[in-house]
Amino acid sequence: MGQSRAQSKAQARAHELRRLIEFHNYRYYVLDDPEVPDAEYDRLLHELETLEKEFPVLVTPESPTQRVGGTPMDGFDEIRHRVPMLSLANAFESGEVADFHRRVCEGLERDDIVFAAEPKLDGVAISLTYRSGLLTTAATRGDGERGEDVTSNVRTIRAVPLKLRGDGWPELLEVRGEIYMPRAGFETFNRRALERDEKPLVNPRNGAAGSLRQLDPQMTAKRPLAFFAYSTATRDHLPDSQFDTLTRLREWGFPVNPEIRRVTGLEGCLQYHADLGERRAGLGYDIDGVVYKVDAFKQQDILGFVSRAPRWALAHKFPAEEEITRLLAIDVQVGRTGALTPVARLEPVFVGGVTVTNATLHNQGEIRRKDVRPGDWVVVRRAGDVIPEVARALHGRRETELAEFRMPLSCPECGSAVERVEGEAVSRCTGGLICPAQIKHSIRHFATRKAMDIEGLGDKLVDQLVEQGLISTVADLYHLDHDQIASLARMGGKSAENLLLALQKSKQPSLDRLLYALGIREVGEVTAHSLAAHFGTMEALLQASEETLTEVSDVGPIVASHVAAFFAQENNRQVIQALKDAGMDWQPVEDLGGEQPLDGETWVLTGSLSMPRVQAKNILVSLGAKVTGSVSGKTSVVLAGEAAGSKLKKAEKLGVRVISEDEFHEFLDEQGISL
Repeated sequence: MGQSRAQSKAQARAHELRRLIEFHNYRYYVLDDPEVPDAEYDRLLHELETLEKEFPVLVTPESPTQRVGGTPMDGFDEIRHRVPMLSLANAFESGEVADFHRRVCEGLERDDIVFAAEPKLDGVAISLTYRSGLLTTAATRGDGERGEDVTSNVRTIRAVPLKLRGDGWPELLEVRGEIYMPRAGFETFNRRALERDEKPLVNPRNGAAGSLRQLDPQMTAKRPLAFFAYSTATRDHLPDSQFDTLTRLREWGFPVNPEIRRVTGLEGCLQYHADLGERRAGLGYDIDGVVYKVDAFKQQDILGFVSRAPRWALAHKFPAEEEITRLLAIDVQVGRTGALTPVARLEPVFVGGVTVTNATLHNQGEIRRKDVRPGDWVVVRRAGDVIPEVARALHGRRETELAEFRMPLSCPECGSAVERVEGEAVSRCTGGLICPAQIKHSIRHFATRKAMDIEGLGDKLVDQLVEQGLISTVADLYHLDHDQIASLARMGGKSAENLLLALQKSKQPSLDRLLYALGIREVGEVTAHSLAAHFGTMEALLQASEETLTEVSDVGPIVASHVAAFFAQENNRQVIQALKDAGMDWQPVEDLGGEQPLDGETWVLTGSLSMPRVQAKNILVSLGAKVTGSVSGKTSVVLAGEAAGSKLKKAEKLGVRVISEDEFHEFLDEQGISL
C-alpha cells in the first residue's frame, strides 16, 4: 500500500515535471523567450530522470527523458511519404521571379497576389508524423517518394515537439520542415573537436545531414541541431492559408521561422529578398535563398503542379557563398597589433555576389589543419559582408607534390623577429615601436591618458603625422617643431603650442607609465607597476631574463616571454634610447611591498559598472585581490553593478558577500584611491 502511494505521488510529480519541461521547451525554441536559466531546466530534467529510474512504469514514449537516444541501429528503414516531398523550381535572377509572378497572375486571372515569403534554410528536409498529438515517425526527403526512417534520431532534438501543445489538432498531422545546425553550435562543436584532435565538420549543412544519419541516436543527441516547420502535408483542422497555418503550428509547439512575412506582388517579393539578403550574414543559421508561396490554399489548388514542382512556389536563391578556384600564392600581412595573417592570392572567382581575389587563411595552424598549399584547387567561402576565407583544399585535384607553406621567422614589414607563444594560434611581430604596420596603433596607445597622457594628440592628428612622414616612432614626437604641427589640417598656431606643451609635460613619466605606454603585449597598468617597482630602473629591466621576470608578482611565464622578447629586439631598445636622448627622464615608482588590504581575497565583477571593468579589475589586483570570472564557494566578494544577473543570484545562494558600486567607491576612498 505504501509503495502504491509512493508510486501515485511519483506519477503526479512526473506529470507535472513533463508539463514544465514542455512549457520551457516551448518558451526556448518556439517563442525564443526562455523563462528560466539552463541550470533550472537541467534540474527539472534530472528530477524526472530520477523518478523514471525509480519507477520505470512511469516512462512514456513522449517523455523528455527519451530524447537521449536508444541503442545503435544496423541501418535505416524506408518510409513511403503519403504526400510526395517535392522540390521547388529555382530562380537566380529577378527576371526569373518576374516570369514566375506573371505565370501565377495569369493562372489566377488576377494581379493582387499575396505570397508567404520565408527564408530557405540550408539544412535537411524532414517530415514529422503525429498521431493523437504524439510524434510517431520522422523521415528524410529521400527521393521525394521514399525517405529514411530517422525517428530515433529526431526524437533527440529538443526543438522538435514529442507531444503537441494546446488542442484542436487533427488525429493525423504531417508537418514538413528543416533540420539545421545553428552557426554558434557548429562553431562550438568544431572548436571542441579540434581540442580533442578529432575531425571537424565541413559546414553547418553537412553537419546537420551527417548528424541526422548517425546510426547511434546517442551521437545525434550530442549534436547541436535545431528545427523550423515550414508546411504540412495534410490540411485537416488547419487554416486556409500558408501564413495562418504556420501561426497555428507555432501555437501547437512547432518552432516557426520569425522571418516569415506576407508580401504582395512582384515588388513585395523582390523587396523581401533584398532585405533578407542584407541581413543574411547576421542570422544565426545559414540560408541560401528565400521561398515564395502563394498564400491562399485555394489559389494553390487552382495553380496545381508541373512535373515534380508546384506552380505556386519558387525558391529565389542568393548568389553562391562557396566556389572553387586556384590558390596562386600565400602572402603574409601584418596587422596594427602585430598579428601576422596569411592571405590567399586567388585566381579571380565570383562568389557571394562579388569577385574575390584575396581570402584569409587565419593562421599557420589553420593552414596545416586544412593542408592548404600554393597551387591547390580550393573552396572559397563568402557569407554576406564577412571577409572571404579559404574553407578547404580539394586534395583529390592535387596533380603534383606541392610545397607546404611556412610562416616567416621575421616580420615582412620591419624585419623584427616573429614570436609565437606556445598554445596560441597567432604569430606576432615583436617590433611594435618601429614596425610600419603597427606604428599608428603604437603612437595612439602611447598618447592615451593612462600612458603618456599627451593631450591634443588624437587619432586623426597621428594619422597625419605618420602619413606625411613627420614621425615614424614615438621618439620622433619629441622632435616636432611648431611650424610642422601648425601646417597640418585643422591645426593652427595655438593648437601647435598646446601640443608642444603637452609633449614637454610628458617627458617625466613614472617608469610604470612608460612601460605601459610602450605597448608590450599582456602588460597592463598593474603589471607595468609591478615590473617597475620590482626592477626600479629601465636598465635593470633591459638586462632581465625570462626566469628573473617570473619572480615579479603578477608575471607568469607567458607575460615574461612577451616582455623578454620585446626588450630583446634591438629596434625597440633603440627607440627607448631615442626617448632618453630626446630628454625623457622616467621616474622610479614606490614598491608598496608588504601586506596589501585584499591579500588572499577572490573577487568577482558582475553587472554594468560606471567605471571600465578593466579599471576596476586593475585596482583590485593592485590591492592584492585575485579577480575571477565565476562565483564559487571560494569567492570572497562579488561587486554587483546595474542589471547583475546569474552571478549575483549564485552569490546570494552561496552566501557570498555582495557589495554595490557605491560601497566599492567608499572602500577606495578609505584606501586613499581616487578615480
